[in-house]
Amino acid sequence: MKISEEYNWQCLTPGTEHCYFGYYDRCAWNADNSKHLALRVGQCERLPVPGETAEIGYVARDGKGFVKLTETRAWCHQQGSMTLWLKHRPNCFIYNDFDPESGKLFAKIYELDKGVVGQYDMPVYAMSPDGRWGVSLNFSRIPRRGYSYADVPVPNAMHPDLDNDGIFLMDMHSGKSRLLCSYREIAALHPMPYELEDMYWWLNHAIFNCDSTRLLFLYRQSTDTNTFIPWKTHMYTVGLDGKDMSCPLPHFYWNNMISHQIWGRTPYEVLLDANWRGTGSDYVVFDERKMPLQAQLISKGMGPMGHLVFSPDGQWMLADTYPVEGIQQLAMVQVSTGDYKVIGRFRHEQPKGTPVDVRCDLHPRWSEDGILFTVDTIHTGNRAMYLMETAAVTENW
Repeated sequence: MKISEEYNWQCLTPGTEHCYFGYYDRCAWNADNSKHLALRVGQCERLPVPGETAEIGYVARDGKGFVKLTETRAWCHQQGSMTLWLKHRPNCFIYNDFDPESGKLFAKIYELDKGVVGQYDMPVYAMSPDGRWGVSLNFSRIPRRGYSYADVPVPNAMHPDLDNDGIFLMDMHSGKSRLLCSYREIAALHPMPYELEDMYWWLNHAIFNCDSTRLLFLYRQSTDTNTFIPWKTHMYTVGLDGKDMSCPLPHFYWNNMISHQIWGRTPYEVLLDANWRGTGSDYVVFDERKMPLQAQLISKGMGPMGHLVFSPDGQWMLADTYPVEGIQQLAMVQVSTGDYKVIGRFRHEQPKGTPVDVRCDLHPRWSEDGILFTVDTIHTGNRAMYLMETAAVTENW
């Protein structure tokens, strides 16, 4: 089965090894689009175990394969090791790692041709578009091991340290970090605070907006501490000064009808896939400042929910789906008209018994200039990365 009869996808990681990048809300390319960060792992059949390592390196546009640079103990199948290029330090990228002596997570700075040249005292979850700020949180509290790390076990405590844990803002230049908003402050804005007493709490999916002034993150809770399923999701936003925190998308809007969220084209716009009509996923945006929420339709979706991300210029959008009968689709959406074209159909049949958090999603992501995009796929059996030039799709639209 070909990925597409119309478009020629380039495999960046040929062979049978498992190579991938991770999530869709970040850029994997360096400044001149010559190197794409990647991980190489030994297995994609189970969750990582304590002490298990992944190799970190890059692939070039020539598709000659993975170039190993270093290793890490802080990795997962969904989000990799949060590898990101540093804008203020040429040829440097960061990645999360685990120190077995202290039992703590932190982020290392790796410089090409030199090796590890520094570190941040906290692990990095995401970095602002201008490269100045990073966000960190307590990875050990994330019970989904496809989104956290094996070496930091999930704590038994239902609630975290209310005044000393939460969302941390990091200065990527100085390395200093501070608690931006505590769990106590976050819980105080919860739509139903009376239900929190007997629930396990965690934070994840923190993302900076387009002009690096605000953060979006998810506050989740569950009463089942064995599987943590089902959980409730409440989306929060906050300024980088810690002010104007709000909960514009409480669980009532999610309720199994939203699967993903990301900032949009303007500082207050949020992009969602939402099945609020019960007819399949729609691609919608809303202004987080306006309550009650008023959603605007960008495009009718492809049925199943998936990951959405605007191009850097806001004119296009990539949209994937969760698999149906073992097939995940990727579409390009023309934002001005709402029209979309399916540009790839990827065979994504996970072996029976594979944990759900080990699955491979396409996770489409743009280069910073918007001329390229890549996906992770198991189309040929092993986990690999594929490349497409944007113009190949848009020029003959």
